[in-house]
Amino acid sequence: MIVAVGAVAAVVLLVTGDDGEGKKGPAESSTATASEPTPSLSIASQIPSELPTDLPTGLPSGLPSVPTGFPSDLDSLLPTVAGDAVPYYLLGTGDCFDIDDSRPGRAAKRSCNEPHDAEVVELAELKGSFTTDAALKKAAAALCERPLERKARSQPSGTVRGTLVQYPDASGYKYGIDDVACSLAGDSGSGRHKLTKPLS
Repeated sequence: MIVAVGAVAAVVLLVTGDDGEGKKGPAESSTATASEPTPSLSIASQIPSELPTDLPTGLPSGLPSVPTGFPSDLDSLLPTVAGDAVPYYLLGTGDCFDIDDSRPGRAAKRSCNEPHDAEVVELAELKGSFTTDAALKKAAAALCERPLERKARSQPSGTVRGTLVQYPDASGYKYGIDDVACSLAGDSGSGRHKLTKPLS
């Protein structure tokens, strides 16, 4: 409706430049010279009283349907504005974090100089066609095995007591989430033994 009013107003503005009696408008004034253009402004004196009423009301047919099969925990895929928990795939190598067993796939970033559950050792990328969670778990574990073993060997005795491999579920992988976070943890599970400084 607003577009129609704008189009009619534009037509009225264009038509009102000359009133047909040979009078010159402000831009055509005899005092203006060719080297000094004078701006002109024409304002419509009235708004049309009738607006189009036959605007379409329904949606066009043939629109694609909404895709199905989104990950079951869609909340874990999207960053949140409030709070400090982020999807695991937004972590970087060297990031320290806490985990929350009630929110799988999310991590709360923490300072590495404060108590924290784990630290990301390496980020890896899944490649291949995986259709089950079990296949993704196996592939993610294989990607993380060597980097985690290598990093764990260089830690002081008793510092690291567990590993954490975070990977997408089958539906997340289908939609393009292919990151794997390989982390060393203070313990297996959240809340027990914490790491208190960056890994060496």
